Amino acid sequence: MANEIRVRFAPSPTGYLHVGGLRTALYNYLYARKVGGTFILRIEDTDQTRYVEGAVENLLATMKLVGLQADEGPEAGGDYGPYYQSQRTELYRKYALELVEKGAAYYCFCSTEELDKMREEQQKDGYVTGYDGRCRNIPPAEAAARANAGEDHVIRLKTPDEGEVFFYDVVREKVTFDWNMVDDQVLIKSDGFPTYHLANVVDDHLMEISHVIRGEEWLSSVPKHLFLYEQLGWKPPKMAHLPLLLNPDKSKLSKRQGDVAVEDYLNKGFLAETLLNFIALLGWHAKGDQELFTLAELEKEFSLKRVTKSGAVFDIEKLRWMNGHYLKTMELDKIVTAARPFFTEVFGEIDENELRELVDYSRPRAATLKEMPGECKTFKEEIEYSEEDRAILQEAASQEMLAFWADKLSLQEHWDTEAVNKLLKKTSEKFGLKGKKLYFPLRLAMFGSVHGPELDKIIKLAGRERCIARLKAVSRET
Repeated sequence: MANEIRVRFAPSPTGYLHVGGLRTALYNYLYARKVGGTFILRIEDTDQTRYVEGAVENLLATMKLVGLQADEGPEAGGDYGPYYQSQRTELYRKYALELVEKGAAYYCFCSTEELDKMREEQQKDGYVTGYDGRCRNIPPAEAAARANAGEDHVIRLKTPDEGEVFFYDVVREKVTFDWNMVDDQVLIKSDGFPTYHLANVVDDHLMEISHVIRGEEWLSSVPKHLFLYEQLGWKPPKMAHLPLLLNPDKSKLSKRQGDVAVEDYLNKGFLAETLLNFIALLGWHAKGDQELFTLAELEKEFSLKRVTKSGAVFDIEKLRWMNGHYLKTMELDKIVTAARPFFTEVFGEIDENELRELVDYSRPRAATLKEMPGECKTFKEEIEYSEEDRAILQEAASQEMLAFWADKLSLQEHWDTEAVNKLLKKTSEKFGLKGKKLYFPLRLAMFGSVHGPELDKIIKLAGRERCIARLKAVSRET
């Protein structure tokens, strides 16, 4: 077991799954699949003040929708559970008390008001805010007695106050921090729950995590984590910190900037396959110039060595381009299934064969599933003609031809390409019309625009009866 690659995605249920969280999950998943390792899902739900009802269920559902299946976790089970941190609190307390006994942690009795006042004074004097260690030197016996007597307290890590710490990151290579820039992190809060820092170190050790792959924002926490590993006598996992996700203006991608939840993008009609492909390229690049990958291809191609250090720009236009490519090239059956709810939302229930035809027509013309029904509205809804359109339709030659077509379409039910071409030839000979004079009035009458699909396609998608009604309506106008 010691040589097995084991990685984890450990989100907090404080809201919907962020695209940054999806990238962390994806890179962990891809690395595990590439090397034959184990991908673990762990729910870090110890921050009760930020817990959002339904967030866990949303997270699990979203992971399924995008196809990232955990090998171990709340639903998959496994030998290292439970996979909810709120069910492991006794473990964290045990190790926190061990750290106190070793002198690597201490009881802190500062109230919230005291801490707020301390930060205000630090800001006023121009210092970096952080805990000033005022409870570090309370004699251990006195501190233990006060804690055991029920006085409100937290347990803090007693980090070194001088020197420096360095470590090697898979992405960033050698990283160094001065200890005087690292504050005494709270390990156990006053409600008895652990902070992220203690819980993740304990769980990563007990779950035998070999590689911690997470966002750059956690880089400054590594010294605290390494100190915990050292004091508990454990070997730390390898670290890989992923670059920030940025807006086009190079600001950090955040909820304040707009939609960042994976669910938002799925609801807007982006395919799960597109999101995974697009997000995989936000901070990683393949050996060559290839940009379009299936999940299976990413599993073979992915390497932590090609994760970049610099921030990655979330370019919505590139996402739209990529989604349009997938809409054009994926199997029609898959697109029909994915597009069905978007079509029924606009048009109500649609016959399966008609839906396939509408999807096939619209998919090369739209960038998202949500945009596809809009490309089909002219087949389903009443046409509004402009004055310029009406001028074309009301020409004498147009009127005669449109009435002629209304009669001919009424004579037979099925109109394939060959039958429509024969009718066009007959129309041209009868009225002496060709080119724009022939096609523009017909397409305009049945489709609402002089430019669009072939006439046989219009009849098929709009339906013969609707086309006849449209032809009759405009041929009666004077």
